[in-house]
Amino acid sequence: MNKTDVVEIFSRWQAADPEPVTELESTNDFTLLVAIVLSAQATDVGVNKATKALFAKYDTPQAMLELGEEGLKQYIKTIGLFNSKAKNVISLCHSLIHDFNGELPETPDELTSLAGVGSKTAAVWLNCARGVPMIAVDTHVFRVANRTGMVKTKTADATQKALEKKVPMEFKQHAHHWLILHGRYTCKARKPICYNCRIEDVCRFKKKVLEP
Repeated sequence: MNKTDVVEIFSRWQAADPEPVTELESTNDFTLLVAIVLSAQATDVGVNKATKALFAKYDTPQAMLELGEEGLKQYIKTIGLFNSKAKNVISLCHSLIHDFNGELPETPDELTSLAGVGSKTAAVWLNCARGVPMIAVDTHVFRVANRTGMVKTKTADATQKALEKKVPMEFKQHAHHWLILHGRYTCKARKPICYNCRIEDVCRFKKKVLEP
């Protein structure tokens, strides 16, 4: 896909939703990081249901650490992989307190030193919490980027690198969210809603679903 078409796609998404935000609910930057960690292989809706009561009471690393692993499990047991996630979150809190004086680190390398925080989680948090123009690649982003013909890649890492080069700087801060939202609500995995897609005429997907 040429640069003109990429600009056209992001321009349309920008016009429809100028300031997209994450659908994960949080009370501060710390709980946002926890929510992102919990969202791995889980839906935002499911995470939000589980964390509403949790974040109302435990919204600092110290409070979460005092809650403990077993206590945390009771709040997040409806989320997939909750046992390992609870262990990671408590370890993460311990590191924030003892290694970062209770403050949230500001670089990808420091963030990925925390339990449960991979490069994608770090990129999402930096983008959402600090406005850093990073493009994290989840299943939605990977699908949309490749299905539209924006990139031709086989892995998440390759997709991220390709998008970083392809997406103009003016769109980079929100590119991650536009791609996710398009994949979540329009360019769905099994049956894309091409007949109600604002970029259908620019998209290179060959098996478009043009009728309900």
